[in-house]
Amino acid sequence: MLIALIAHDKPGALQIRKDTRDAHLDYLKSTGVVSQAGPLLDDEGAMIGSLVILDVADKAAAEEWAANDPYARAGLFQSVTLTAWKKVI
Repeated sequence: MLIALIAHDKPGALQIRKDTRDAHLDYLKSTGVVSQAGPLLDDEGAMIGSLVILDVADKAAAEEWAANDPYARAGLFQSVTLTAWKKVI
């Protein structure tokens, strides 16, 4: 099942993102369930959140994955949504 994780950073939390970026990227690569991923950007191109497409067994697996993301553990996100997603193209 594909799940879209959409997370928005807390205001003023860019340093948290920078400090945990390497651990976050390692986590994305090592878990084997990330189909696509990248930062959300504001109009000036600054990172303000994350979009991650997870290929997992169920929503509970996506919730567990999200809770263990180094960004989440560091308190980066203001909000996180997990929504089933269907790839068309």
